[in-house]
Amino acid sequence: MNFDAHQIISRVYKAKEDSHAADELISDYMPFIKSETAKFLNRPPEQSDDELSIAMFAFYEAIKNYSKLRGSFLKFAALQIKNRLIDNYRKEKRNKGQISLDVSDDEKTDLKDTIRDEHDDYEENEIREATKQEIEELSAQMNDFGVSMSDVAENSPRQRRTLEICKKAVAYARNNPDILEDFLRTKRVPLAKLAEGADVERKSLERHRRYLVAVLLICTNGYEIMRGHIMQVLKGGEKV
Repeated sequence: MNFDAHQIISRVYKAKEDSHAADELISDYMPFIKSETAKFLNRPPEQSDDELSIAMFAFYEAIKNYSKLRGSFLKFAALQIKNRLIDNYRKEKRNKGQISLDVSDDEKTDLKDTIRDEHDDYEENEIREATKQEIEELSAQMNDFGVSMSDVAENSPRQRRTLEICKKAVAYARNNPDILEDFLRTKRVPLAKLAEGADVERKSLERHRRYLVAVLLICTNGYEIMRGHIMQVLKGGEKV
């Protein structure tokens, strides 16, 4: 299998519009999909493993959501696969926590402890590693925009009013992919378009430009864990 970057991008863009091409791409990159699944399972996946099916679907999602402005497709797809597998792991853990009412109280306690012992450390390590990876990738991408993590922390909205303004601007950008594409291409926040489209004050957006850089990047590059943190900051409105 040829991992030539230009060839992959060409095939991905074709697969966006052609379901047959998408099926061929998934088939050709099954070794990659299985490799990413194996990293999560710490063993080669079996054909019957649910995790492999989830990874295949995540690869398909990556095809649909990819833009060449996001850099390496395989890097983007690997992150999508890992995030989907972590989400599935969390759901399975919650389901295992639903203990039968026919079990005695003492047995319930023992079972809860067993579940916690077997899974908590593993989940925490996986989430910690995935979060670290996302932060490193986001930091590197932000550097291309001339923004650091400390800049974002210092530039975050402090008042509810300015937070609402930023939230409206982000929601407008997410509903208009051409604006996000322009943002990634030019490496500049399109303040005028955001202010006009979201019907908010441009000056407020200008004061929080560095914060908007981080949030818009999170919205465009599959940073699922970071997106969850941003959702908490912008809670009360549309999820980021």
